[in-house]
Amino acid sequence: MSQIKIITDSCSDLPIHIIRKYDIKMLPTPVHIGDESFLDGENLTTDEFYQKLEDGAMPSTSQISPGKYEKVFREELDKGNKVLTLCFSGELSGIFQSAALAKKNIGTDNIKVIDTRSASIGFGMTVLRVAKAAKAGESFNELVELAIDSSAHMEHIFAVGSIEMLKRGGRISGGKALIANVLNIKPILHFEDGKILPYSKVRGKKKMLQFLIDEMEESGAALESEMIGINHSASPELAGKIQKEIENKFGTKEFLVGEIGAAIGSHAGQGTVSVFFRGKERVAKPESV
Repeated sequence: MSQIKIITDSCSDLPIHIIRKYDIKMLPTPVHIGDESFLDGENLTTDEFYQKLEDGAMPSTSQISPGKYEKVFREELDKGNKVLTLCFSGELSGIFQSAALAKKNIGTDNIKVIDTRSASIGFGMTVLRVAKAAKAGESFNELVELAIDSSAHMEHIFAVGSIEMLKRGGRISGGKALIANVLNIKPILHFEDGKILPYSKVRGKKKMLQFLIDEMEESGAALESEMIGINHSASPELAGKIQKEIENKFGTKEFLVGEIGAAIGSHAGQGTVSVFFRGKERVAKPESV
């Protein structure tokens, strides 16, 4: 009897204990720092990565190659498995295109590749839901439908911790960065169909936390019973504070909390914190091949 293998990439920021528990295949995203190249989570830990940022490193990332996907796909097919691959937003990376090309090269209906239009723990929550459903015995088609529905409703709202990272990455000017630092302004960004867009800005951590809570109340669906995701970059205390606020406000019982890995952290910097939750409306149009 064939099994269903769930494959994802490290832009999902899934904690290692979940990857092991559900036997998820995680492909590491290449990260480049100066003349060195690393594989996110494989030979570059989050602690090492954030230390390099402290030391002034300006990292970049590249996509996982089609050849890597093809190799992994063939290994699973040779075991008699079907393959369901969930990918980081195709609006931000070529990872989905790599996986789709690998499927095309192999030419089989036993592989499904989905552009989740998601990132980090928001992406990871969909992977986890699908992995749980696979373990419970749901069919291949049911898993595909679940992945698309979860991705389509996944809200991402995040407060960027490093104005300097945005400046160095060319996303804001040096002048704007200086003003934002002086005024203690926290830019708030969100996802819209897989794209990162400006959402708002607040002054100080207290107002930032309140903004995130208010937006969850406005846009979230069944927050008391749905899983809510929280992630952070080298800021566990802040993530813990947000979790407590959410518990007190909505009575939420189930959380997926993680640290932003090197792939996502290369663009977000230290001090970033995010919330992910199921929205009342569809906010993305996931693509599948």
